[in-house]
Amino acid sequence: MTGTAAKLLALAALGIAVVLLRGPIIALVLLGLMLALAFAVRLPWRHTVRGLLPVLITAALAAGYQALTRGPGPAVEVAADLLTLVLAATLLTATTPADRLLDVLARAASPLRHVGVRPDAVALAVTLLLRTVPEIAGVVGEVRDAARARGVERDPRLWLAPAVLRMVGRARDRGEALAARGILD
Repeated sequence: MTGTAAKLLALAALGIAVVLLRGPIIALVLLGLMLALAFAVRLPWRHTVRGLLPVLITAALAAGYQALTRGPGPAVEVAADLLTLVLAATLLTATTPADRLLDVLARAASPLRHVGVRPDAVALAVTLLLRTVPEIAGVVGEVRDAARARGVERDPRLWLAPAVLRMVGRARDRGEALAARGILD
């Protein structure tokens, strides 16, 4: 088994653990392990936190809702679980070259060929999904910086709409590039 395959299996196992293991303490322990791993591989903290800002905001909103409806324990658990999984995916994409990730995913999906599914398309879809979260976070950070420079960062309508438009534009460009290469046929 390659290092990339081991990382993917570890990510899958973590996802299963997050779903099966309940409680705020376990959720915080898993988050602590991901933070320690991020520190060990020397992820650039400022860039990582900035890139994950939308996820942090989503986790805070989800925690707030859970705190109001179910109490503080579930609030901590939901936020920690979300941050754990996103940080794990960020670690995977930050420490694994895309070509290796594609190769391992295509090999893992090769049995699907018997039912008419292209393994390379599955690999590409998963890779794009894993890379999208940090990319969205980066775009939101850039747009918020521009809004801050104009003095309008407090009104989310003035930075959220441009961020969405930029991401839609990037998605269209990526789709056109894939179609031009015959990947979506």
